[in-house]
Amino acid sequence: MTRALTLDDLILAGVALAAGLLAAFVLRLVLRWLGKQADRTRWGGDDVIVAALRTVVPWAAIVGGAASAAAVLPLTRTVQHHTNQTLTVLLIFVVTLAAARVVADLVRSVAQARSGVAASATIFVNITRVMVLALGFLVVLQTLGISIAPMLTALGVGGLAVALALQDTLANLFAGIHILASKTVQPGDYIRLSSGEEGYVTDINWRQTTIRNLSNNLVIIPNGQLAGTNMTNFNRPEQELTIMVQAGVGYDSDLEHVERVTEEVVTEVMTEITGAVPDHEPAVRFHTFGDSRIGFTVILGVGEFSDQYRIKHEFIKRLHRRYRAEGISIPAPARTVTLRRNQVGIPQQRDGAEETDGSVPAVRLD
Repeated sequence: MTRALTLDDLILAGVALAAGLLAAFVLRLVLRWLGKQADRTRWGGDDVIVAALRTVVPWAAIVGGAASAAAVLPLTRTVQHHTNQTLTVLLIFVVTLAAARVVADLVRSVAQARSGVAASATIFVNITRVMVLALGFLVVLQTLGISIAPMLTALGVGGLAVALALQDTLANLFAGIHILASKTVQPGDYIRLSSGEEGYVTDINWRQTTIRNLSNNLVIIPNGQLAGTNMTNFNRPEQELTIMVQAGVGYDSDLEHVERVTEEVVTEVMTEITGAVPDHEPAVRFHTFGDSRIGFTVILGVGEFSDQYRIKHEFIKRLHRRYRAEGISIPAPARTVTLRRNQVGIPQQRDGAEETDGSVPAVRLD
C-alpha cells in the first residue's frame, strides 16, 4: 500500500523534471560548440559522432529527469514498473535511431573516401541502417518481456521462404555488393561485356547496373548477369591505354624514311590533340609482306577509351598529308587478271587457269 501524495512530492518531482530539462538544454549548447570545433577538422567521423550525441544526450537527460520524478512520487509498484519500462523503451528508441544514423553516416563517409563508390554508397547505407534498426527493435521486445526466440525461429523459416521466392533479387543484391566491394567496376569506368554491350558505368544500385553507351543510350544490366559474364574494363588498372592503327606503303619505299616520318606524325598528334598522352613514345612496327604493300602497325597512346576515335581521325589525316608531301606512296590492292580463249572448245587447265569454250573467258588471279 502506498502513501498519499503530498505537496512535497509534487515539488520534488517538478524539481527533478526541471533539472532534467535544464541539463538537456545545457548539454545541447555544449554539444553545439563541440560540433563547431569538429567542423574545423579534416576527419568527417567526429562530425557524425557529435551529431549523434546531440540527439541522444539531451533525450537521455530528459528521460533521467522523468525517471527521478517518478521515483519520488508515491506510485504503486505496477505503475512504477510500467513508467520505468516506458522510459527505457523511449531511451532505447532514441539510441537506436542515433546509432543507425552514426553507422550510416560513417559508411557513407568511408564510401565517399573511395573513388567511384560514392555514387552508389546508398546500397551500403541502407543495409547497415536496416540492420541497426532491426537490432534495436529486438532489444525493445526483450525489454518489454517479450521472448524473441520464437520470433527468430519464425524469421528463420520465413526468411528461407522469402529467399527462395526472391532468389533473383537477392542474387542481384549480393552481386552488387560484391562488385562495389571488390572495386572491379565503379561508376565512371568504360566496360565491354562478352555479349557486346559497352559504355560508361553511370550507376550501380541494389538491383542493376546502368551503362551509358557512346550513342548516349542507357543499357540496364542486372547485377547478377554483370558479375557472371566476361568483361573488359578499359579503366583498370590504368585509364590510359594504347591503340593500334594498321597502315602500309609500297615496296619501293625507303622503310627507314617511312618509320622516321611516321614517328614524327605520332609525336605531333600526341602533343597537339586533346585526349592523347603527350609522353607516349612513338612505335612503328613492320610486320607483313602483303600482295601490294608492306604492312606495319602504329601504336598510339590515348587518355581514355572514347578519345581513340578522335585521335585515330587526326592521325590518319595528318599521316596521309605528310606521306603525300614526302612522296611516300600508299598503293591500293592490285590483282593481275589473265584472259585466254580456247580454240577447240574443250575445257583445259593451263598455267593454273581453267579455260572454257570460246564464248566464256577464263580468269586467273595471280
